[in-house]
Amino acid sequence: MQIRNGGNTMATAKKLPSGSWRVRVYSHTDADGKKHYKSFTAPTKKEAERQALEYAPSLRNDLTFESAGNEYIQLRKNTLSPRTVEDYRRTLDNYCTHLLRIQIGDIKDRDVQIVINDLSGRLSPKTVSNAHAFISAVLRTYRPALALNTRLPQRTKPDLYVPTDGDVSILIGRLRGTALELPVMLAAFGPMRRGEICALSADHISGNIVHVCQNMIKVQERGMPRRWIIRHPKSYHGDRFIDYPAFVAELWKGKTGRIVRMTPDVLTGEFKRYLKQLNLPDFRFHDLRHYSASIQHALGVPDAYIMQRGGWSTDAVLKSVYRHTMSDHQSEMSALINNHFESMTRSMPRNKKSPANTGP
Repeated sequence: MQIRNGGNTMATAKKLPSGSWRVRVYSHTDADGKKHYKSFTAPTKKEAERQALEYAPSLRNDLTFESAGNEYIQLRKNTLSPRTVEDYRRTLDNYCTHLLRIQIGDIKDRDVQIVINDLSGRLSPKTVSNAHAFISAVLRTYRPALALNTRLPQRTKPDLYVPTDGDVSILIGRLRGTALELPVMLAAFGPMRRGEICALSADHISGNIVHVCQNMIKVQERGMPRRWIIRHPKSYHGDRFIDYPAFVAELWKGKTGRIVRMTPDVLTGEFKRYLKQLNLPDFRFHDLRHYSASIQHALGVPDAYIMQRGGWSTDAVLKSVYRHTMSDHQSEMSALINNHFESMTRSMPRNKKSPANTGP
């Protein structure tokens, strides 16, 4: 079997003195003009050639970007979250139409830029960036020698609203005794995500401590209706333990099974309804997590602990939240700063006035 990469033919697997079989696949040419290859060795000829094709399916002349994208997703399906798989499929089906019928070996940097330019006119910078990340990942796998220099749209700073102590107090006061009281407290005082809250089982609670180890997400496979499933958190940092105040723990006493009998969509809908009734700002349920992080930061809690409690893997979100300092703490912080400087200047020695210079 002859395998081709563009116009270059890659030799079939060769048998080594050891009895194994090896295939060399062209990878790239460096700045000095030297060609680099990747070797695949296996006990059988068939297995060595299979590994080579999996590494660079673009060696097949008939492989289009659509085929490469589908194969890329399929090979990683068992190691990715269902939500990520769904996002990849949506990107391939809806955002890569210009590339779908082009063979991998014929794709140029210009083709990718055309896709990004088109998406930039109708999607948010973050969505465009995510689409480009998928396209780049597919091309790195199936066309490793192609270097992309795509110009992406400039990201805009998120217009976050961080709820205030006053907002949360009014909200919880109104929610006393309702099905939404516990979810709001879990988010505001945890902080837990809405999917984590809806998936939380009484089996994962011990006293005041919640083991966050499940997440409810909505997935859709091709040809199937969307459905909610419960699975492990998307990231390693999402699996964590949260020690809640005693007044929150009182609300789950005696509960069995899932302690919040809602889906994330229902939870969001009910939350919006109460905000409107109370004439509160139209913030997201997810912003209760930002409230929790901001309060912890204002109390002087180290970022490392805030990240662990909230399941954040980096401090990028925290820094974004801190730039939107809560308005009801601004005057308090300003007074603290000004009082310090006033106290400092009052204790400074004052210079005596110099006598007037009367001349000779």
